[in-house]
Amino acid sequence: MSGLPIDIPVVETERLRLRAPSEADLETEAAFFATDRSAFVGGPLVRDEVWRAIASMLGHWVIRGYGFWAVDEKETGLYCGRVGLWNPEAWPEPEIGWTLMEAAEGRGIALEAALAARRYAYDTLGWTTAVSSIDPDNNRSAALAARMGARYEYDYTHPRYGEMKVWRHPGPEEVQ
Repeated sequence: MSGLPIDIPVVETERLRLRAPSEADLETEAAFFATDRSAFVGGPLVRDEVWRAIASMLGHWVIRGYGFWAVDEKETGLYCGRVGLWNPEAWPEPEIGWTLMEAAEGRGIALEAALAARRYAYDTLGWTTAVSSIDPDNNRSAALAARMGARYEYDYTHPRYGEMKVWRHPGPEEVQ
């Protein structure tokens, strides 16, 4: 597929294709990371740091066997952002996370992709629980977590990103 030491699965939903992150995503990601909107996910970053961030997402797949997918809209090919499963060093628990580009917001794309990622975590990886770590000021992400059935559970202070609100997702037996 991509020449990586791991085959990153493609997951499709009605409107979306979740695929391996690639260098083709660099332009859109660099534009996003040049803004303050990227603060809670490690930004702002300059272009070469964004390239390294994409490489880090691929490395997470190699090390953990799961990670973030790049999300494309099937009909238009629009790169919408990234959604997936995340658990790097110093993370409180395995997470379902999302970062959407501005052009993809407000259309249910994050919800559709995040539900697909959660199904993959539960059905393919056998996870029994998952959380989403959310910036305390990100009301839209908190609302998305709530739409997915997640409930705020506790605060966690990350050494780099600071305070996070940790939302617990319903377990696999509750969402099947």
